[in-house]
Amino acid sequence: MSDYRDEVPAYLTIRVTQQDGPLAAFAEQEAWQATQRYPQLMGVMIAEYFRARECEAGGWELLATGADTPQDARDGLGSHFRMRAKEARDAGDEAARRTWMAAARRMDREVVNEVRVRGERFRIVRASRFIRMGPNGPEPPRPSDPDTAEVGEAHRAGPSVKGFVVDPFTGTGLSNGILKLELFHSLGVSPDAGPEAVADARRARRECPGGVLLPAVFMISERVDGRWRAFNPGAGHTTPQAARDSLASWQRVMAPFTLRLDEGQRAEYARLADRLDETRSNVITVAGVRYRVTRVERLIRVGPDGPEGPRPSDYDPQPPVEVHTRRLKEQGLWTDEDDDEPAGLDERAQELKRLWDEEWERRQALRAKRERKERG
Repeated sequence: MSDYRDEVPAYLTIRVTQQDGPLAAFAEQEAWQATQRYPQLMGVMIAEYFRARECEAGGWELLATGADTPQDARDGLGSHFRMRAKEARDAGDEAARRTWMAAARRMDREVVNEVRVRGERFRIVRASRFIRMGPNGPEPPRPSDPDTAEVGEAHRAGPSVKGFVVDPFTGTGLSNGILKLELFHSLGVSPDAGPEAVADARRARRECPGGVLLPAVFMISERVDGRWRAFNPGAGHTTPQAARDSLASWQRVMAPFTLRLDEGQRAEYARLADRLDETRSNVITVAGVRYRVTRVERLIRVGPDGPEGPRPSDYDPQPPVEVHTRRLKEQGLWTDEDDDEPAGLDERAQELKRLWDEEWERRQALRAKRERKERG
C-alpha cells in the first residue's frame, strides 16, 4: 500500500524532523514566538543571487556567497570556470582546459543563466528576501542567532552558504516548516513593486511552488516619516555585529562625506557610532532617524526543474563585461590603460580616502588594544 508521499513531488515536500540539541530547541522556540510578535511577512525589494551546481545525489550546491545582481553572479560563475580551467591545466588535461575556458569566455559576452559544461549543470539561482514586521517595527536578531565576532571584526568571520545544498528533502524544524509554507504562498514583493515585478512573482509562485530556506542574514532598517524601510536594500550581513559595523562605518565615513557634515555634526555622529560599538545595541537614533538591526529570511523557490533563476523584472543594470566594454568604446568613454597616465584623485575623492584611512587606523588601534589585553 502506498501513502500520499508517493504522489507528492519532492519539490513540494516539507519534511519536519526533530532538531537535535538544546540550542536547536531554543531556536525552535524563538522561531515560534516570532510568528506571534512579528506576524506580518514583507518582501525586501532587492533579491540575492548565487551560482550553483547540480549535484549527482540530488539538489543544487551553492558555490559561493550571494551577489546583489544576476550579472554579478554570472561574473562569479565565469571566474569559477577559469579556476576549473587552471585546475585542468595543472593536471595536464588540455581538452578540459579549453572547454572550461570556452565556457568562461561565453559568460563574458552573453547573458547566460544556465549552462552545462563537461556534463555538469550550472545555474544562477535567485533567493527572495523577507522580513517579519510587528506593531513596533521589523524583527531584530534573535538571542539564538550567532553573534560572537568582535566589534569591527565581523567582516572576517561568519557563517557562509558556500557548499549549502538546496534540497527540499532536507528536514527542518516545525516553525521553519510553517514559515516555508507561509512563504510559498507569499508573493514576496515590496509595497513599492511595479506591475512587472508583481506579475513575475505570481508566475514564480505558480512555476516554483516549493522552496528551501537559507540561513538568516541581517540588514539595517530605518524609520523615516513614521514608516520603516531598508536603509541599504541590497545589503545582507551574515551576523548582527556585521550589520552594526556597517552602520557605525556609515556614521564615521559615508555620512560625513555624503551629507557634508560640519565638524560638530561629525563629532556627534562619531560619538553615536562609539556608543553603538560599546553597547552592541540593535537600535540607535541618529539625527532624528531611528535605525534597527533587522533579521532577514531568505527563500530559494524550487520547481520541477530545480531552483528559480533570475526574473525579467529583477534589477540587473550591467551587461556582460565584453558587451559593457564595447559600449564604452563606442561612446568614447573607454581608454586602454597604457594610453594615458593614471588620473589623480580630485578633492572629494581625497576627502573620502582620508575618512576611510582614519577608520582603518581606528580599527587597527582597537585590534592592537584587544591583542595586548589578551596577552596581559
